[in-house]
Amino acid sequence: MRLFILTLLLLCGVANTYAQGCCSGGSGSPIVGGAATGVLEDHQVELAVNYQYFQSNKFFAADRDTLALFDNLRNNYLYFRADYGISKRFTLSVATGYFLDKTLVELEHTKTISSSGLGDLILFPRYNLINKETPKGRMEFTLGLGYKIPLGAHASKYLVYSDPISGTNYYTTSPPTVQCTNGSQDLLLYAFFYKDFPLKKLRFFASGLYTRKGWNSLGEKFGDYGSLSLYAGKTIFRKLGLTAQLKGEWIGQMKAAEGVDLLALYNVQPESTASRKLFFVPQVSYSFKSFTVYALSEIPLYQYLEGIQVGSQYQVTAGLSYRWYVKKRVKESS
Repeated sequence: MRLFILTLLLLCGVANTYAQGCCSGGSGSPIVGGAATGVLEDHQVELAVNYQYFQSNKFFAADRDTLALFDNLRNNYLYFRADYGISKRFTLSVATGYFLDKTLVELEHTKTISSSGLGDLILFPRYNLINKETPKGRMEFTLGLGYKIPLGAHASKYLVYSDPISGTNYYTTSPPTVQCTNGSQDLLLYAFFYKDFPLKKLRFFASGLYTRKGWNSLGEKFGDYGSLSLYAGKTIFRKLGLTAQLKGEWIGQMKAAEGVDLLALYNVQPESTASRKLFFVPQVSYSFKSFTVYALSEIPLYQYLEGIQVGSQYQVTAGLSYRWYVKKRVKESS
């Protein structure tokens, strides 16, 4: 039964990156939910699922509020991840997700543009370079190299006009903010550092992620993504974990292939796609047996958006993870 569930998750679709920008899309981090992660133990499996809700109607010109160009943007997203510890130093991760809906509502609710479906498949192996454990605590350093493969639609269309005489329907390409994937194959580089102090039940860790975006079939290249996160966590009442995260992220400007006019074809202004942001992310988790449930919220502290774009406002995540061993552990001789 456990292997059946694991196979089911591996065959599902993607951990998608969130598009952002005024009728454009910078695309954010594909690593969604829970705290940063290193590697699992030998023959250990972790399954994780979470629900994420994003909504915003705040627009920015640089770091200043400005008039809204549409009423609001919202996403409802389910994320799945399966990790397997091939050895005590090497873990393979497969992540996938499904958008229940990605919806853009124009001003005065004159029109609603939405889509749903799979996003991307992410293959994400990680290798542990340093893992030292002493009575005073454990230190870990891990590197990861991942690859993102689009599964969902990145060129879906919506109805613009129906001719009442001929009955002909006219469609145009939906903005990237409501596409389920950006349609490109991307490379992910990841680093993770961890240090704990078990006597004080304290944990400190840091993670960095850089996503090198490729070109899609529409002649679009979304801006590269980079993030750096610092974490501090403490366990209270033996099972309750509290974690504070400070996350900075950078998104590069969108580019067009030669001969492709993004504004004319897709209503995308490349000069309104890059951004820099700083978030505070509180997280609470509760562990019992092999299960962990958690919830977190991204609170924007600072936003600088090039041109005029929709910014971050509300984003909450709630999830569940489960770990077990597929083989009996063999104790190492001292």
